[in-house]
Parts: sequence; structure tokens; C-alpha cells
Amino acid sequence: MPFNTALESFTESTYENLKPLILEQDIPTLQKHIRDGKLSYENLTKFYLYRIRKFDRENDLSLNSVIALNPNVIEEAKQKDIDLKNKMLKHHIFGMPILLKDNINTSAMSTTAGAVALKDNKTDDAFIVQRLKDRGAVILGKANLSEWAYFFCGDCPSGYSAIGGQTLNPYGRKIIDTGGSSSGSGVAVSSNFCVAAVGSETSGSILSPSSQNSIVGLKPTIGLLSRSGIVPISSTLDTPGPMTKNVTDNAIMLEAMFGYDANDFKSIQLKRSLAFDEGFKDFSVKGKRFGTFKRLMEDSLYVRAIEDLKLKGAIIVEIEEEKVELPDFLRLLNLDMKNDLPVYLSASADKSLMVKSVQDVIEFNKKDSINTMPYGQKLFEGIVADNATDEEFDAIKNTLKTNGKLFFDTPTKAHNLDGFLSINNYHAGFAAVAEYPAITVPMGYNEKGAPRGLTFISEPLSEMELLGWAYDYEQATKKRVAPKNYN
Repeated sequence: MPFNTALESFTESTYENLKPLILEQDIPTLQKHIRDGKLSYENLTKFYLYRIRKFDRENDLSLNSVIALNPNVIEEAKQKDIDLKNKMLKHHIFGMPILLKDNINTSAMSTTAGAVALKDNKTDDAFIVQRLKDRGAVILGKANLSEWAYFFCGDCPSGYSAIGGQTLNPYGRKIIDTGGSSSGSGVAVSSNFCVAAVGSETSGSILSPSSQNSIVGLKPTIGLLSRSGIVPISSTLDTPGPMTKNVTDNAIMLEAMFGYDANDFKSIQLKRSLAFDEGFKDFSVKGKRFGTFKRLMEDSLYVRAIEDLKLKGAIIVEIEEEKVELPDFLRLLNLDMKNDLPVYLSASADKSLMVKSVQDVIEFNKKDSINTMPYGQKLFEGIVADNATDEEFDAIKNTLKTNGKLFFDTPTKAHNLDGFLSINNYHAGFAAVAEYPAITVPMGYNEKGAPRGLTFISEPLSEMELLGWAYDYEQATKKRVAPKNYN
């Protein structure tokens, strides 16, 4: 509603004329259109606002992926047009409207994690948001998510939050799962409601909605991107990551957010800069040895993807999955969140919030359960009930990391592998505890029209290689098809 007056001059014919310049285009193409005078940052921003109003709200096509919009976004975009004339272009991301998962702090809007208890959580910018702004990105708004990053109710659909309601998949409203917990980010990117979005992952929360919505999602090495100012689940496993329509944009987003954060104990201080926007293209799949899982060979899309990679010169090694367990994985999340949420609430949240712990949120929700927790809060209750000594907690973390690394390192050494090929978020748990990065890229659609992603996994700090392999596969196959009702 606050944008209706500003959009009065942005007519349906304006929208139709801009569609071929914007829909499904990558960031370098958008920037070229702007340099050539065919497009402006203001009109790019208004285009997305128009689409959100047209397709995301209350109508027969609504997807409910956007939870809040930055009230200053049009003015900020206009300023980018002025800055461009003054030769102040800083980065590929300059002027690009970006959505943030609503567990990532930004000063223009509340950060709710989808929870009523945090609806008035006014904050400063998270570290990665400040990085984006420093490079000229425009924060368009917040994307809905599975409440508390899907570590809350236990028996609720992915894509649901008490603040944002139920997000729906553009490839099959109310039929195909959105994936979670970065559900709104995945749906909004796929539906061309923004240039790109930022998600977060503890175990599969970027990979799942990215593959379910036919986009590219990167779960980076933990510590490559700062977690400061992000509502946590687990300081051991959490990481933000870019979600985009193509690999090029993913690389640009990753590079724009990267930077050492002294306030994040896992932050990595690299000796080299990450010029991802071009350098990743030097890494092809030719001659690379990929482990494929025999159990997945019944999936025809996976088999086809493997054949496509072979045509590009990849060497495929079929392997059986290592028989290792991930004991007490849930307890790791319980014990971390019990500690980490109070730290966020005291250091990064609005000082006026009445909740200071998981127990406080539970009690808050009991006052109006239908509106705050219609599916219950079983996982939060499990957090409060769980206790461990420091020694027990360290043992849980060490066992999980050891087993996760065994899952990948054993076949890597036996077969001299460069990486692994999986589907969607099937091996996200092992990648999470091993702290291995992963990227998923569209590989087609099943017989019911549900998108599927080919997921590359490799060793820590192999983002350049992962992006290069994903780009090589993407360019050879071009499997992404935009959702047909939203063109």
C-alpha cells in the first residue's frame, strides 16, 4: 500500500515494455541495460514492486513470499541513478534490489524470524547487509521463511510462519513443497520478485528451497560469510548464503557479502581476495573426478545430469555411501540454540523486546497460541528440556564433525575425488557437520513438474571450484525454466 502512489505512473504498458529487459536476466546484463540507458535503477526497483503486488499478494496466483518491503527503497534506487551519473558505481551488485530472509537484521525493517515475539525487533544492519550496502546494493525487503528457520514447530509445513503466513511454490501452488527454511527467498527469486536473495542454512535450508524452486543456492564454507546480526539456530553450523537465478549472480552475491568479521568466532580471514565474479569461470568439470551415489541412480534426472557432465569431460566414479551415523544431531542444535538465541537477543536485537531466551518465547506464545503457534512449538520445548555438560557438548560436536568428514573423506582418498554429486538437500546433514560447502543448480523437473537440483559438494573453501563446476553444467544444459504462470 505505501507504494501505490509512487507506482501510479508505472503502468501495465511500462511493465510489459520492461519485461524482456529484466525477466530472467543476470546482473551483468541488467547493468549493461542501465549503462545503455534502456533501464534505470528506479524502474528496476519499481518493476519488482509491481510484480510483488501483482503476483505475491491476495489473488489466485499469490505466493506470499515477501514478508516486508523497505519503505525507502524507491528513494534509495533514485539515488543510485544519481550516483551512476557521478561515476560512483562500486560493484556489480550496485543498485540491484535484494531480498533478505527475515532472520537477517537490517535497519529499514523489523527482523522477525517469522515469529510474533519478534515482530517489533528493530535492529542495526547485519554484517553481511552492511557489506551489500557498502557495495551499493538496494535492500528491497524481507522474504518469508519457515518460522525460526524451521527449528520451532516440528509438525508444520515448510514455508509457514506466524507473521508471514504460508508461502507457496510457483511451480505448483498448494501442490509442490516450497522447501525450507529459506522458503520465501527461493520462491521470490524463482518468480522474479528481486534480482537475488540471501538465505541461511544450518542443514539444507538454502539447498532445499533452491532446488525446490529451480534456482541456484550456495551453502558456503562456515565462516566465509559472517553470521553476526542473524537470528541463530547453531553457531556451530549456521551460515548465510546467496540464492539466485543463475550461477553468475551467485558468484557476484557471494563476493559482495564476503569479509572478515572479528565478532564472529568462525569468521575466516583469507589471505587472498575473492574476485568471484569472473575468476570462477576458469574452473570447469573437465578432468574432474566426481563421486556419484549408487542409491540415487534410480533418479532419471540425476542419471541425465551425470551423462551431461561426462560429455563435458568429467570423470564419474560410482560409490556406495559410507555407513556412518550422525548421532545427537538434534541435540547439537538444541544445545547451540539454547546458548545462541540469548546471545543474539542481548547483542543484536531490539532492547525493548520482552523475550530473552527460548523459554521466554515459549511462555509468550502460550498467551495467544492460535495466532503465535497454531502448529505447536514442540522443537522449542525440546530445546528447553535438553541439557549437557560442556564436556558432553564438545563430544557431540566432535563426533558429528568426525563422522561427517569420514562420509566424504573416505571415498575422496580411496578414489582421488574432487567432489560429489547429490540431489537437492539429500546430503545436506553430512555437509553441514563436515563444514563442507555445497551448491545446487537446476537439473530439470520430475513427472509432476516439481523442480530438482543437481548438488555439488566439495572440501572447505572450494567455492571457486563449486561455482565453476555449477556454471559449466548450467551453461551446457540450461535446465531452468521460469514458472509459467509468472512470466
